[in-house]
Amino acid sequence: MTPIQHTITHLVVHRLAKAPGAPATVELRAGPCTVDAPAVRLVERLCGHYAERSGKGFGRFEEDAERFPIVRLLREHVVEQRLDFLALSQRLMAQLQLIADEEELEEGGVVLVARVREGSTDCLWLAVLGETLGTTVSGGLEVQDCRHLDFAAVRAAGRIDLSGWQRGDERYVSFLRGRGNAGAWFKRFLGCSDVVVALQETKKLVATLGRFADAQRLEPPVRDALLERAHGYLDALGESGTAVAFDELAREVFPEQPARLDAALNAEETKLASGFVPNRRAIRPLVRFSASGEQWKLEFDRAGLHSGAVHYDSGTDTLVLSGVPDYLKRMLLEE
Repeated sequence: MTPIQHTITHLVVHRLAKAPGAPATVELRAGPCTVDAPAVRLVERLCGHYAERSGKGFGRFEEDAERFPIVRLLREHVVEQRLDFLALSQRLMAQLQLIADEEELEEGGVVLVARVREGSTDCLWLAVLGETLGTTVSGGLEVQDCRHLDFAAVRAAGRIDLSGWQRGDERYVSFLRGRGNAGAWFKRFLGCSDVVVALQETKKLVATLGRFADAQRLEPPVRDALLERAHGYLDALGESGTAVAFDELAREVFPEQPARLDAALNAEETKLASGFVPNRRAIRPLVRFSASGEQWKLEFDRAGLHSGAVHYDSGTDTLVLSGVPDYLKRMLLEE
């Protein structure tokens, strides 16, 4: 997979202070950040961390611009160009402060607002990052405390595909869901409606698993075993009504290198939402072929190609079935 080239066009950081039971306060930066090497590393690290994280939601803006003002602010900044980036970030901070109080958040963090070109795609990144106390050694070899951003404690993060929004794409907002309701307040801040259609997402998941299996260049029996494990695991989730988590799916399906499959499932281009219950009918293509022609219809398990029960001869373009049951033989002989 070719790495995406990120070009930062605007960057501002503010701070949201919030303690349990206390009102939220904000510390606003007076001007945009200089896009120097440290700033580029910060944004690149955020993008990389976001790409690796499981459990993303995808959606589009809510239609109620009064309750969810971000779409109006973006229109003023991106389309009408009468709101500069610093003013946009400060207006967003006012909305974030309001939500932090209403949702009774227990902690705040450093708020990063960045506009980034990703190839030909124009994006807005928003993230709330925690801070932690670390240790450094000074030039005089003195041990000193230092505070730094802790990517292991990303409070919330989201990405808005501004190009997709202006084109009218179906889904152009993504965000980290977190566990439980951890991402609900940030989804509200983004003004994102993330209705997930399980059938549609299951079909996309099946297609992604198939592409991943092809990309690994596995021997046919090994490839089939991978897809069969995926089918069995997803079928059990569908039967029990349990939502799929991509990191757990990767460990079950590709235990040799689960991180590789997890990365494929969470890749931005797949736009796969997590947290849906797999549709049991939609996962059948993982283990079964089905096709029809003008005068025939056929369905068989993938394993049949390796057991010899089904054989395709590309030279004669024929499909041979072995072990034909007696009742079908009688029907054929009667013809």
